[in-house]
Amino acid sequence: WELKTFMKYLITGITGQDGIHLTNQILKNEQNSIILGTSRNSDYDSFLNKLGYLNRDFDKNNISLTSTNLQDYEAVKKLINEYEPNFIFNLSGPSSVYGSHLTPEKTYKSITNIFNNLTKTCIELNRFCNFFQPSSSEMFKDSGLESLNEDSQFLPLSPYAKAKLEIHLSVKQLRGAYDWNISSGILFNHESEFRDDDYLFMKIINSVIKIRNGDQQKLTIGSLDLVRDWSYAKDIATAMYAITNEGSKNDYVIGSGLGHSIIDLVEIVFKSFDLRYKEYVDIDPTLLRKHTPKSIISSPKKIKNDLGWLPQTSFEELVDKCIKYKLNNLG
Repeated sequence: WELKTFMKYLITGITGQDGIHLTNQILKNEQNSIILGTSRNSDYDSFLNKLGYLNRDFDKNNISLTSTNLQDYEAVKKLINEYEPNFIFNLSGPSSVYGSHLTPEKTYKSITNIFNNLTKTCIELNRFCNFFQPSSSEMFKDSGLESLNEDSQFLPLSPYAKAKLEIHLSVKQLRGAYDWNISSGILFNHESEFRDDDYLFMKIINSVIKIRNGDQQKLTIGSLDLVRDWSYAKDIATAMYAITNEGSKNDYVIGSGLGHSIIDLVEIVFKSFDLRYKEYVDIDPTLLRKHTPKSIISSPKKIKNDLGWLPQTSFEELVDKCIKYKLNNLG
């Protein structure tokens, strides 16, 4: 019998869009891999169905989920001590900037406590496995139309962004203190088929479907002029995987490097249903959160030069994928 060495991956927040695409990435690239995911959402069947949408041939026996409370240090220590992961991707925690204004203390504690529990456990157990921590483009100061790189100025204006920046700086400190392969990926806006309905991207798509079906009269949004750097979550997951597997002790901006306005998104979605958006769109500036940046565009030159990563999915292809998934999974 040949003894196989299995690589163990721990993915927190595995049932989110990034976790699903990352899981698929690992399964496709690693013959001998075991994945343990943590999730507040215990709907294992829904997770497997979404994974199956991407990859019909995956082996579900290599994936398991746990509902371990990551806010509980002793529970996290027990989990890592028993599982002994080779890789940790910490994708858990709140992801809504708007929601962080409504529950600032809860958001801040959730994001920072989970990271601290995971890293302190690794240090205490002397288990310095490859560790990926997502940071956010929300940390940056509004730069207008200039693209943002790893050295751009930070100016967090939400509880979510402040917590992310604190962790981002902690990653740098831990990497130097322990010679640890712990990296931060500064993620710009990204979407996928599996994005929750309360986010702008899916709100627009869902609304246009309802308008087409006669179930809704208007799409009301805060602005058509804001510019964002939207990528496909699959491409983002590919970058995460490359960063940890290349053994890079570094931080990287991860985005397409291209900006699209909300009006670009709106036009594409309405056009796909043969509708003229000007007949159906109302603007309500009160829907914009305070300090909303006008433009957020990445400069992913560093990850391209170091790891050869480039996004493979265009903005138009991303929108099309989301629309097709929604139409195929209504009800």
